[in-house]
Amino acid sequence: MSESSDERAGDDRPESESTAASPDESVDRSVEELRAEVEDKYDFDNFGPADMAEMSADEWDVAFDHDSWITGEELLDKIEQDLKRRIAERDVFAVVERVRHGDDELLIAYSDSDYALIYPDGTVEGAGTVLRDVQPTVALCSMDEYEPDPAPEADFLLPSPDDIPEQSNERGNLMLQIIAAAQLLAGVGLIGVSLYYAAFGGAQPGTSMVTGVAGLGFIGIAVFLFMTVANARLSDRFRTEEFRERLRSIGLEDGERPEFLPVDATDDGDLVFAPVERDDEAAE
Repeated sequence: MSESSDERAGDDRPESESTAASPDESVDRSVEELRAEVEDKYDFDNFGPADMAEMSADEWDVAFDHDSWITGEELLDKIEQDLKRRIAERDVFAVVERVRHGDDELLIAYSDSDYALIYPDGTVEGAGTVLRDVQPTVALCSMDEYEPDPAPEADFLLPSPDDIPEQSNERGNLMLQIIAAAQLLAGVGLIGVSLYYAAFGGAQPGTSMVTGVAGLGFIGIAVFLFMTVANARLSDRFRTEEFRERLRSIGLEDGERPEFLPVDATDDGDLVFAPVERDDEAAE
């Protein structure tokens, strides 16, 4: 009886071992399938904040191999190059600078209201739009197979406030003004004809009224077009001034960086990391 039991146990052992191995194989297959789905779903050459927000944790794990991530000075160089290109293309509104932190260098990108601080190991701190813009760049530059496009040799910074033009589309405004002027002249002419017929006659009954109404219609269209041009110019002026103020707040005009940045400028002009104290630490 014991021998038969041992035989059954021996017969069952290989089956149980093979059964125990099957979950690992299924996990490997599921990971490969998920990786294939991620590669089909996302365009990593144009990977942006929207794609990053859409990614689930599982998709992130299979898409990026943590063991092969680039770190250190090479990572900061790639990020700086990619950010300068995006700034030159006006895809990112920020200034990029190097920051000293002991023997290491950090990279900081900041605007007039928020910032992102990038460490050599790929850690990113900060807040706001700049942080959301920088995070996908850090993730992509951490991959060995990703090569950012070369940054322009010059003029990759944001423009000076004085270089911002007042009008963005003066040719379009001029065309609208010409059309409005033609409508106005036609309207005045029709009203003149209407008054002439009303005073001296010589036309079919009702012609004076029809031409008068048509003239008022043309004048109304002309007034509307002139108001559209005036509103467009006023809006351009407000947008231009708002953009200039943002550029001034960054420090492009006077060199004064925003006060919320966790950096201090040394006498030689270099930036050093200066952590911002939290309210609870300040209270202590």
